[in-house]
Amino acid sequence: MPAVPSPQEITNLYENTRAALNADSPDLDAIKSRLSQLKVALVKTAIQDAHIAQNASFQSLKRSILEMGAEFSIKTGDISAFERYMAQLEVFYFDSQFGLEESKVMYPLIGLNLLRMLSENLIADFHTTLERIGLDQLQSNQFIVHPVKLEQALMEGSYKKVWQARAEVPTPEYMFFMDILMSTIRNEVASCVEKSYSSLPFADAKSVLFFTSMDELLRFAQEHRWTVSPSEKRITFPLTTENTRLFQGENIMKQTLSYARELERIV
Repeated sequence: MPAVPSPQEITNLYENTRAALNADSPDLDAIKSRLSQLKVALVKTAIQDAHIAQNASFQSLKRSILEMGAEFSIKTGDISAFERYMAQLEVFYFDSQFGLEESKVMYPLIGLNLLRMLSENLIADFHTTLERIGLDQLQSNQFIVHPVKLEQALMEGSYKKVWQARAEVPTPEYMFFMDILMSTIRNEVASCVEKSYSSLPFADAKSVLFFTSMDELLRFAQEHRWTVSPSEKRITFPLTTENTRLFQGENIMKQTLSYARELERIV
Protein backbone atom coordinates (compact mmCIF):
# COMPACT_ATOMS: atom_id res chain seq x y z
CA MET A 1 0.00 0.00 0.00
CA PRO A 2 1.48 3.42 -0.97
CA ALA A 3 2.21 6.21 1.52
CA VAL A 4 -1.25 7.73 1.00
CA PRO A 5 -3.65 4.91 0.05
CA SER A 6 -6.66 5.64 -2.09
CA PRO A 7 -10.19 5.09 -0.72
CA GLN A 8 -10.48 2.01 -2.97
CA GLU A 9 -7.28 0.51 -1.59
CA ILE A 10 -8.52 1.08 1.97
CA THR A 11 -11.85 -0.50 1.00
CA ASN A 12 -10.09 -3.56 -0.43
CA LEU A 13 -8.00 -3.99 2.73
CA TYR A 14 -11.12 -3.60 4.87
CA GLU A 15 -13.04 -6.23 2.90
CA ASN A 16 -10.13 -8.68 3.10
CA THR A 17 -9.81 -8.09 6.83
CA ARG A 18 -13.55 -8.51 7.34
CA ALA A 19 -13.48 -11.81 5.45
CA ALA A 20 -10.55 -12.98 7.57
CA LEU A 21 -12.36 -12.04 10.80
CA ASN A 22 -15.49 -13.91 9.72
CA ALA A 23 -13.53 -17.08 8.91
CA ASP A 24 -14.11 -20.22 10.97
CA SER A 25 -10.54 -20.13 12.30
CA PRO A 26 -9.39 -16.51 12.01
CA ASP A 27 -5.69 -15.64 12.21
CA LEU A 28 -5.98 -13.07 15.00
CA ASP A 29 -2.39 -11.84 14.73
CA ALA A 30 -2.77 -11.19 10.99
CA ILE A 31 -6.09 -9.43 11.56
CA LYS A 32 -4.56 -7.25 14.27
CA SER A 33 -1.80 -6.22 11.86
CA ARG A 34 -4.32 -5.38 9.13
CA LEU A 35 -6.39 -3.33 11.56
CA SER A 36 -3.31 -1.31 12.43
CA GLN A 37 -2.71 -0.68 8.72
CA LEU A 38 -6.31 0.44 8.29
CA LYS A 39 -6.14 2.86 11.20
CA VAL A 40 -2.91 4.37 9.89
CA ALA A 41 -4.49 4.72 6.44
CA LEU A 42 -7.49 6.55 7.90
CA VAL A 43 -5.24 9.00 9.75
CA LYS A 44 -3.06 9.67 6.68
CA THR A 45 -6.09 10.30 4.52
CA ALA A 46 -7.63 12.67 7.07
CA ILE A 47 -4.39 14.66 7.27
CA GLN A 48 -3.52 14.85 3.57
CA ASP A 49 -6.93 15.01 1.86
CA ALA A 50 -9.58 16.73 3.96
CA HIS A 51 -12.06 16.70 1.09
CA ILE A 52 -12.07 12.90 0.80
CA ALA A 53 -11.99 12.53 4.58
CA GLN A 54 -15.28 14.45 4.87
CA ASN A 55 -16.96 12.50 2.07
CA ALA A 56 -19.97 10.47 3.26
CA SER A 57 -18.78 7.26 1.61
CA PHE A 58 -15.37 7.58 3.26
CA GLN A 59 -16.99 8.26 6.65
CA SER A 60 -19.15 5.15 6.17
CA LEU A 61 -15.98 3.15 5.48
CA LYS A 62 -14.32 4.63 8.55
CA ARG A 63 -17.32 3.66 10.69
CA SER A 64 -17.21 0.09 9.33
CA ILE A 65 -13.50 -0.17 10.16
CA LEU A 66 -14.07 1.06 13.71
CA GLU A 67 -16.96 -1.36 14.15
CA MET A 68 -14.78 -4.22 12.95
CA GLY A 69 -12.13 -3.13 15.42
CA ALA A 70 -14.68 -3.18 18.24
CA GLU A 71 -15.81 -6.69 17.26
CA PHE A 72 -12.19 -7.85 17.07
CA SER A 73 -11.55 -6.44 20.56
CA ILE A 74 -14.37 -8.55 21.99
CA LYS A 75 -13.07 -11.63 20.19
CA THR A 76 -9.62 -11.11 21.70
CA GLY A 77 -10.87 -10.00 25.13
CA ASP A 78 -9.24 -6.56 24.90
CA ILE A 79 -11.64 -4.41 26.91
CA SER A 80 -9.52 -1.24 26.75
CA ALA A 81 -9.38 -1.41 22.95
CA PHE A 82 -13.13 -2.02 22.79
CA GLU A 83 -13.73 1.07 24.93
CA ARG A 84 -11.51 3.17 22.63
CA TYR A 85 -13.30 1.99 19.50
CA MET A 86 -16.70 2.72 21.03
CA ALA A 87 -15.58 6.21 22.02
CA GLN A 88 -14.69 6.89 18.38
CA LEU A 89 -17.98 5.43 17.16
CA GLU A 90 -20.08 7.76 19.32
CA VAL A 91 -19.87 10.55 16.73
CA PHE A 92 -21.38 8.19 14.14
CA TYR A 93 -24.06 6.77 16.43
CA PHE A 94 -25.22 9.91 18.22
CA ASP A 95 -24.38 12.70 15.76
CA SER A 96 -26.11 12.92 12.36
CA GLN A 97 -23.65 15.37 10.80
CA PHE A 98 -22.51 12.83 8.18
CA GLY A 99 -26.03 11.86 7.10
CA LEU A 100 -25.22 8.13 7.03
CA GLU A 101 -27.77 5.35 7.10
CA GLU A 102 -28.04 3.62 10.45
CA SER A 103 -25.46 0.87 10.89
CA LYS A 104 -26.77 -2.68 11.27
CA VAL A 105 -24.39 -3.34 14.16
CA MET A 106 -24.99 -0.03 15.93
CA TYR A 107 -27.33 -1.31 18.62
CA PRO A 108 -25.56 -4.65 19.18
CA LEU A 109 -22.34 -2.70 19.85
CA ILE A 110 -24.06 -0.09 22.02
CA GLY A 111 -25.63 -2.92 24.01
CA LEU A 112 -22.21 -4.53 24.46
CA ASN A 113 -20.82 -1.21 25.63
CA LEU A 114 -23.65 -0.86 28.14
CA LEU A 115 -22.78 -4.31 29.46
CA ARG A 116 -19.15 -3.25 29.75
CA MET A 117 -20.22 -0.28 31.86
CA LEU A 118 -22.27 -2.53 34.13
CA SER A 119 -19.40 -5.00 34.52
CA GLU A 120 -17.13 -2.10 35.55
CA ASN A 121 -19.79 -0.51 37.78
CA LEU A 122 -19.84 2.65 35.66
CA ILE A 123 -23.47 3.40 36.44
CA ALA A 124 -23.28 7.13 35.69
CA ASP A 125 -21.83 6.44 32.23
CA PHE A 126 -24.48 3.76 31.71
CA HIS A 127 -27.31 6.21 32.31
CA THR A 128 -25.64 8.96 30.27
CA THR A 129 -25.56 6.58 27.30
CA LEU A 130 -29.18 5.59 27.81
CA GLU A 131 -30.18 9.26 27.64
CA ARG A 132 -28.79 9.40 24.10
CA ILE A 133 -30.90 6.46 22.89
CA GLY A 134 -34.44 6.93 21.62
CA LEU A 135 -37.31 5.86 23.85
CA ASP A 136 -38.62 3.40 21.26
CA GLN A 137 -35.25 1.62 21.18
CA LEU A 138 -35.05 1.56 24.98
CA GLN A 139 -38.39 -0.20 25.10
CA SER A 140 -38.20 -2.57 22.16
CA ASN A 141 -34.66 -3.11 20.89
CA GLN A 142 -33.48 -6.49 22.22
CA PHE A 143 -29.84 -5.38 22.28
CA ILE A 144 -30.68 -2.44 24.55
CA VAL A 145 -33.48 -3.98 26.60
CA HIS A 146 -31.18 -6.77 27.82
CA PRO A 147 -28.62 -4.52 29.61
CA VAL A 148 -31.41 -2.24 30.87
CA LYS A 149 -33.11 -5.20 32.57
CA LEU A 150 -29.77 -6.31 33.96
CA GLU A 151 -29.17 -2.92 35.53
CA GLN A 152 -32.61 -3.01 37.12
CA ALA A 153 -31.90 -6.47 38.55
CA LEU A 154 -28.57 -5.27 39.96
CA MET A 155 -30.22 -2.26 41.59
CA GLU A 156 -32.76 -4.62 43.18
CA GLY A 157 -30.00 -6.92 44.36
CA SER A 158 -31.68 -9.76 42.46
CA TYR A 159 -28.61 -11.71 41.41
CA LYS A 160 -30.80 -14.63 40.39
CA LYS A 161 -32.30 -12.51 37.60
CA VAL A 162 -28.80 -11.57 36.45
CA TRP A 163 -27.85 -15.25 36.34
CA GLN A 164 -30.99 -16.15 34.40
CA ALA A 165 -30.29 -13.34 31.92
CA ARG A 166 -27.34 -15.39 30.66
CA ALA A 167 -29.86 -17.57 28.85
CA GLU A 168 -31.43 -14.52 27.22
CA VAL A 169 -28.42 -12.84 25.59
CA PRO A 170 -29.33 -11.50 22.11
CA THR A 171 -25.94 -12.52 20.66
CA PRO A 172 -23.16 -14.87 21.86
CA GLU A 173 -20.77 -11.91 22.16
CA TYR A 174 -22.77 -10.64 25.14
CA MET A 175 -21.54 -13.62 27.17
CA PHE A 176 -18.07 -12.05 27.37
CA PHE A 177 -19.26 -9.23 29.63
CA MET A 178 -21.92 -11.40 31.29
CA ASP A 179 -19.14 -13.70 32.55
CA ILE A 180 -17.22 -10.70 33.90
CA LEU A 181 -20.37 -9.41 35.60
CA MET A 182 -21.10 -12.80 37.18
CA SER A 183 -17.52 -13.01 38.42
CA THR A 184 -17.96 -9.67 40.17
CA ILE A 185 -21.25 -10.81 41.69
CA ARG A 186 -19.70 -14.08 42.92
CA ASN A 187 -16.92 -12.21 44.68
CA GLU A 188 -19.44 -9.91 46.37
CA VAL A 189 -21.60 -12.86 47.47
CA ALA A 190 -18.52 -14.77 48.62
CA SER A 191 -17.45 -11.84 50.79
CA CYS A 192 -20.87 -11.77 52.45
CA VAL A 193 -21.08 -15.55 52.84
CA GLU A 194 -17.74 -15.97 54.56
CA LYS A 195 -18.67 -13.24 57.04
CA SER A 196 -22.12 -14.70 57.69
CA TYR A 197 -21.32 -18.40 58.05
CA SER A 198 -18.57 -20.49 59.53
CA SER A 199 -19.18 -23.16 56.88
CA LEU A 200 -21.59 -24.31 54.18
CA PRO A 201 -22.40 -27.64 52.53
CA PHE A 202 -21.08 -28.04 49.00
CA ALA A 203 -24.59 -27.97 47.53
CA ASP A 204 -25.53 -24.69 49.23
CA ALA A 205 -22.26 -23.00 48.34
CA LYS A 206 -22.57 -24.14 44.73
CA SER A 207 -26.11 -22.74 44.50
CA VAL A 208 -25.56 -19.42 46.21
CA LEU A 209 -22.46 -18.72 44.11
CA PHE A 210 -24.24 -19.67 40.87
CA PHE A 211 -21.87 -22.41 39.79
CA THR A 212 -22.99 -25.13 37.40
CA SER A 213 -20.37 -27.70 38.40
CA MET A 214 -18.60 -28.83 41.53
CA ASP A 215 -15.19 -28.37 39.91
CA GLU A 216 -15.92 -24.67 39.43
CA LEU A 217 -16.87 -24.34 43.10
CA LEU A 218 -13.73 -26.13 44.32
CA ARG A 219 -11.46 -23.97 42.15
CA PHE A 220 -13.19 -20.87 43.49
CA ALA A 221 -12.77 -22.12 47.06
CA GLN A 222 -9.07 -22.73 46.47
CA GLU A 223 -8.63 -19.21 45.07
CA HIS A 224 -10.26 -17.79 48.22
CA ARG A 225 -8.26 -20.08 50.50
CA TRP A 226 -11.32 -21.72 51.97
CA THR A 227 -10.98 -25.07 53.69
CA VAL A 228 -12.59 -27.89 51.72
CA SER A 229 -13.64 -31.17 53.35
CA PRO A 230 -14.51 -33.79 50.69
CA SER A 231 -15.55 -36.33 53.35
CA GLU A 232 -18.05 -33.93 54.93
CA LYS A 233 -18.84 -32.27 51.58
CA ARG A 234 -18.45 -28.94 53.30
CA ILE A 235 -16.54 -25.69 52.90
CA THR A 236 -15.24 -23.89 55.99
CA PHE A 237 -14.48 -20.19 55.89
CA PRO A 238 -11.65 -18.39 57.71
CA LEU A 239 -12.59 -17.32 61.22
CA THR A 240 -13.11 -13.56 61.56
CA THR A 241 -14.56 -11.25 64.19
CA GLU A 242 -17.64 -10.86 62.00
CA ASN A 243 -18.57 -14.53 61.93
CA THR A 244 -17.89 -15.20 65.61
CA ARG A 245 -21.22 -13.57 66.44
CA LEU A 246 -24.66 -13.40 64.90
CA PHE A 247 -24.27 -11.40 61.73
CA GLN A 248 -27.15 -9.25 60.60
CA GLY A 249 -26.61 -10.31 57.04
CA GLU A 250 -27.29 -13.95 57.89
CA ASN A 251 -31.02 -13.64 57.30
CA ILE A 252 -30.33 -12.11 53.90
CA MET A 253 -27.97 -14.92 53.00
CA LYS A 254 -30.48 -17.54 54.13
CA GLN A 255 -33.02 -15.96 51.82
CA THR A 256 -30.48 -15.96 49.00
CA LEU A 257 -29.77 -19.63 49.66
CA SER A 258 -33.46 -20.32 49.50
CA TYR A 259 -33.66 -18.57 46.13
CA ALA A 260 -30.65 -20.51 44.91
CA ARG A 261 -32.18 -23.85 45.91
CA GLU A 262 -35.36 -22.86 44.13
CA LEU A 263 -33.31 -22.03 41.03
CA GLU A 264 -31.64 -25.43 41.24
CA ARG A 265 -35.05 -27.12 41.21
CA ILE A 266 -36.20 -25.04 38.24
CA VAL A 267 -33.06 -25.63 36.22
